[in-house]
Amino acid sequence: MNHQDTPQKEPAEHLRFWAYLRMLEQVTDADEPGMVSDVLTDSDPTMAQSAVLRHLDRRAHELHPQPVYEPWAEMMTRATIRYPFLTQRLREWSLFRAVMLGQPWHPDALLESSNWLQLKTAEASAAAALEILADNGRTKRIRNTARTTIQHHGSP
Repeated sequence: MNHQDTPQKEPAEHLRFWAYLRMLEQVTDADEPGMVSDVLTDSDPTMAQSAVLRHLDRRAHELHPQPVYEPWAEMMTRATIRYPFLTQRLREWSLFRAVMLGQPWHPDALLESSNWLQLKTAEASAAAALEILADNGRTKRIRNTARTTIQHHGSP
């Protein structure tokens, strides 16, 4: 039997990543901050933050249109406060929420945000944000996506 015939073992951090995602999908609201904090203590900080990021994106996507989003985001910000990338993602979800729900927001905040948020917003149909991103988005892809979204949803 040669090396190609032997089954490859899944690396331990991959197994933990998928286990964390399963646990986070099933966690109760009350236990969520504690579980997020526990995951972030993993010996592989990059993997742990990646698992928490996936969880935050999934939950924020579900919750952002609802009033429960704000207390949830505050709770998750406290749980991730030592992880700048994760807290930044939560701030960007809050900005996305404000744009999509027609709440007050500042154009500079959108223009200073990450490519991730600009592209996510450009794919949505919030008229004021689309105009800003069509003209001033950070990348050509973001500008083109915003223009395409405007065309598909009618001129704002």
